[in-house]
Amino acid sequence: MKKLLTLLVLGAAFACTSFAADKRPNILFFLADDYGIDGVSCYGSDRFKDKTPNIDALAASGIRFENAYCTPLCGPTRCLLMTGRYGFRTGGNSNGNAGQPKSKDEPSVARTLKQAGYATGMAGKWRQVGETPGDWGFDEYITDPTAGGWFWKTSYTKNGQLVQSDKEVYCPDVNMEFAKDFLRRHRDGPFYFYFPSHLVHGPILKTPDSKGGDLYDDNVAYLDKQVGEIVAELDKLGLREKTLIIFSADNGTARQQGPAKVGGRLISGHKGQMLEGGSHVPFIANWKGVTPAGKVLKDLVDFSDLFPTFAEIAGAKMPAGVKFDGHSFLPQLRGEKGTPREWLYVQLGGNWHVRNDGWKLNQSGELFDLSNMPWEEKPVAKAGETAAAKSARAKLQAALDELNPAAGKTDGGGKGAKKAKKKKGKAAA
Repeated sequence: MKKLLTLLVLGAAFACTSFAADKRPNILFFLADDYGIDGVSCYGSDRFKDKTPNIDALAASGIRFENAYCTPLCGPTRCLLMTGRYGFRTGGNSNGNAGQPKSKDEPSVARTLKQAGYATGMAGKWRQVGETPGDWGFDEYITDPTAGGWFWKTSYTKNGQLVQSDKEVYCPDVNMEFAKDFLRRHRDGPFYFYFPSHLVHGPILKTPDSKGGDLYDDNVAYLDKQVGEIVAELDKLGLREKTLIIFSADNGTARQQGPAKVGGRLISGHKGQMLEGGSHVPFIANWKGVTPAGKVLKDLVDFSDLFPTFAEIAGAKMPAGVKFDGHSFLPQLRGEKGTPREWLYVQLGGNWHVRNDGWKLNQSGELFDLSNMPWEEKPVAKAGETAAAKSARAKLQAALDELNPAAGKTDGGGKGAKKAKKKKGKAAA
């Protein structure tokens, strides 16, 4: 009898495990390029009000995160996404060095999901990340063979092989067809598909839909159209309830694309700057039947959080012996409170800061009041700090002390970086 009960318990446990494995969702991560919150209607964009219907639809039936941050440039953001580790740990903290971290030395979100049984694919921009997508764990990939812009071209790289065309092709469309084919072939799942679009990075060229209007507006419209296409394909394949879709971007809007306005006011900063507009990006999560529809969440999120979130969703083991910086937000995707971040960290080269929902402290010890964000970040004079400012400084300084970026791999070029290193050296003496 005892033996029979043991067998029944083990059988039930096996059945539960199998059921959980069968229920693991697919993950599709759509990453726009140079696309801040000012480009999305549902984030209050002035220029694109009611002009991003497909992205807005994802938010209307999913969760719109109001406080999501990456780095101010594409290379370090992609390195952070791939490794789940801040730039001072990997050395990938600027466009110049984001390709230096090696796949053999660093963890990879694609490789981790692959080891958990996920088919892995990507289509789009790779560039500043080193080696090839295959080296970092992608089974199948299509990308650009050069470091320049990638729109109307006669060649592309597919699974490591250069493909030549006898005429110009619009590469975002090539990416889309590759993505759809991947989804069809792996519809039985689970899969992880990374879709880093080249839209709306410069050069701003005509799209197949352009008819002589504003080309930047055309590029945003085409980006939104492609989001709609990939969602429609998932619907067609009956995969919407089985797929977590996340839409975000690699940094804020580029300065040359004109005034970045939300709610009639200019956002503070733009791509390449350590200001709000450099790293504050749209972030929408949609998992039909799981994410609460139309929810707006103020929880802090940064790109290091994607690795542990995807791993938890996939039932994958996080690589051992590695210091990760992310926090899983899977509970929030289910509509639960979870354990939101108290602060997050942003770095570009030798400049960095930590911030919470109301304050920012940088590597030079400068404190900023963020109560009027995303439009204004007000410097706070140390001599005139209020009790609230002093409390914020103490908490953020404790976070910086814990991270200790000055002792890590930085390029040392930022204002205050050398001062911070010197200060840490004295403290350790």
